[in-house]
Formats: sequence, structure tokens, C-alpha cells
Amino acid sequence: MQEVILRGPPYCMLDLTPQEIIAKIKKPPPLLRPSVSKQTAPPEYINSMKQCWAEQPESRPSFNDLAQSIKLLNGGKKVNIVDTMFKMLEQYSNNLEELIRERTTQLEEEKKKTDKLLSQMLPPSVADSLKSGKAVEAVWYECVTIYFSDIVGFTTISALSSPMEVVDLLNDLYTMFDSILEDFDCYKVETIGDAYMVVSGLPIQNGTQHASEIAMMALTLLHACGKFKIRHMPGVPLRLRIGLHSGACVAGVVGLKMPRYCLFGDTVNTASRMESTSMAFRIHTSETTAGLLEIIGGFQLEYRGITEIKGRGNYKTYWLCGKNGFDKELPAPVISENNHGLDQELVRLVEERRAQEQEAAKNKTTNNQIEVKPTIETVSPKGSIPPANTTSASIKMNNNDKTDDLLRFTPPPSNKKSLFTSNSTTQNITSNELPAKLQQQMNGPTGPIRKSTKVKW
Repeated sequence: MQEVILRGPPYCMLDLTPQEIIAKIKKPPPLLRPSVSKQTAPPEYINSMKQCWAEQPESRPSFNDLAQSIKLLNGGKKVNIVDTMFKMLEQYSNNLEELIRERTTQLEEEKKKTDKLLSQMLPPSVADSLKSGKAVEAVWYECVTIYFSDIVGFTTISALSSPMEVVDLLNDLYTMFDSILEDFDCYKVETIGDAYMVVSGLPIQNGTQHASEIAMMALTLLHACGKFKIRHMPGVPLRLRIGLHSGACVAGVVGLKMPRYCLFGDTVNTASRMESTSMAFRIHTSETTAGLLEIIGGFQLEYRGITEIKGRGNYKTYWLCGKNGFDKELPAPVISENNHGLDQELVRLVEERRAQEQEAAKNKTTNNQIEVKPTIETVSPKGSIPPANTTSASIKMNNNDKTDDLLRFTPPPSNKKSLFTSNSTTQNITSNELPAKLQQQMNGPTGPIRKSTKVKW
């Protein structure tokens, strides 16, 4: 108000530097206030200015109250610059509030995106601890169930595919897996190539339900893979091989720049062995997981027998074949001695199809790049005319020859329209069209001798 009334900087009536003014304001008493004489402005304005200096914030008028009082003093008319200044201050305040709200909304949206990305990399509880600055220590879990799967014959499929086709295949497959995973109490640990690792029972424990959650998820994934189509190999089935195991493990965050939530322990290794000794379109479970599923009830298990696990010895293992009430169709298991590759017949069919596609592409490229390049051969019945070089031509002919040679054009063996507009394939060219020097040498006793030229394509 003092700046508006006096049209000058703050405390312009005092002979003080800005540093001295700030020092006096910071260390009262006395309270440093502007001194405005009654002759400078009407008393009502001075009273409004003094109300703005009140020590208690509740006693100070708001911008709206101050504007209303100014309007009343002016009789509702904008008669001076004071009202205009207040209007500008009001607009600036409103714009500033709107800008703050907009920036706050944008900040909240970006925070949500960051939280979502972090929750995809780490479990939500672990991500919350990291955001709050707490150290995440490794935790030992008494019993969890781990899922491993990979694609049978992925090496062969990769060898018969381009890198972009492999990327598209894995992207389509894992997008489908991730959407199915959201329906179960499971956490995707990582993907390495065609290997997919999931766990249930951590970091939030769920009793013994982790075995049921993983088993139901495995059955659903197996059903989805039976209907999955490889875009660049529609005739090749995507054969999934699954292994399950339950046991204790340790989980913790490893790394700083790119932190990863990792699992450690013998349970992880055994689950991986269950997958590697499984078969196409089969769910291979350990005796521990099978026992938990039997306690839960409703799952259809088939005893496989004694299976030798590398580095672990002999284990009793089982096939998970279904669950009561699970009515989704499962693909038929593939009985094959080669559990780590595609059938030779499938490989042969894929190779033949790829060869046909390459041959078709090659033929198409060849047809698009055909160029007609004519060559000229000079023919004379009695005499010889050697080919001319770029600088000169040497022509020797029998001047006694009275036979007129013809310049014959032979069109190329193609269905395309001839490059020449003549209706006949034979056209006579007189010696007038030849260079002057050649004309003198070619004139015979009875007239000019015509040169015969054959065009070969």
C-alpha cells in the first residue's frame, strides 16, 4: 500500500540502505514502519495501509477485502491508478494460484509414473522402503514356491529367425505372460532370454497358498501357450516347459544404479532343475510342491518316478495335470526323446518355407533390376568392317562390291514394347547419314555402299 500511495520503493521516506532496513526489521523494537503524512493521501487509504501492518495475520485484510474497501472509497469507480494496481495484483494472484495447481498436478502425475516403474522393477513393499531412504536388508523366507519355464527348441527357432523376429516373439509372449500374472498372488523375478522366473510367498507371505497360486498360474500359462501363434512361424507350436519347487530361500536387493530383487538358495537351483528335466507342454513338480498341493486339495497329480537331478541326486517327481474346476483346455504333452529341441520334421518344414521365401524375394529383386544393354555387331557379305574404338574407325571394304548391305535391328526377346517405332525389323540407312570421311571411302563405281549392322540384345 505504501508503494502504491507514494509511488516509490519500500521505506523511500527513510534515508537508509536496504541492508539497514532489513537489519531494523529483523531486530525490533521499535517496529520499523513507513511514515506517510496525512497530506499525501486520504485518511481512509492510510488506515487501510496500517491495517495491512497488523502483527497478527488474522487482523490483516485479504486482497479481496482490500479491493472492496478501495472500491467503496472511490464510489465504485476506477478513478485512479490504485484501483488498477489492485486489479492487476488480483489477476496476478489468481494466475499464480492456477499455475501452482497445474504444476502440482503435473508433479503428481510424474510421481505416479515413477512409482509405477519402480513397482515393476521391485516389489511394492521394497520400493516403498527405498523411496523413504531405508536400507533394504536380505530376508529369509521359510517356504515359497518358485516357477521356472522356457521354450523348447528356442535355439533352433532363433537360428531360423532374424533378430527382429526373435524380439517380436519374446515381446508377444512375455506381454501375454505378464497380463496373466496380474490375476495371481505372484511376483515376476526376472526373464533371461526365453527363461521366465516367478515366485509366490514373498515379500508378503501368504501361508501355504503360494503353491496353489503358482500351480494355477502355470496351468493358465500352459493353456495360453497352446493357442499362441508365432507371427513369422505360424505352423510351429510354441512348446512351453515348466518346473516347480517349494522351499526356503533368501531375498534381497542387489546393486545401486540398477537395483534388482534377487532370490538365493538351494530352492532356486532345484526349481531350475525341475524345469530343465521337464518335457514340452508339461508341468514338472518336486515332491515338496506336490505334497503342498495334495494338502490344499483339488489338484490332479501324476507320479513320474525317480528323476536324476544334476548335482542333487535322485528325486521323486510328479506331473501336474490339472485341477478340479479348471475347465480350460491344455495342449497335449509331446512324447519325444529330444526334450531340448524341435522335431526334425518341423525344422525341415521351416527351412523349406524360409528357402522359398528367400527364392521368391530374390526373383522379385532380379525382375526389378533387369536392364537391356544392346551390343552392335557389324556384318558385311564381302568385306570386313572391324569394330570402331573410341577415337577412330578403320574400315576396309571391296569397292567392287555392288551389293547394298542393310542395317538390320533385331528387337530383344521380351514382351515389352520395342524401343524402336518402326513397324519393320529391317531399316535402310543411306550413306548420307554416315560421317563424311567414311562416305568417301565407301563410294563404289555404281554408287554408295551401305553398311550392314546387326544389333544384338
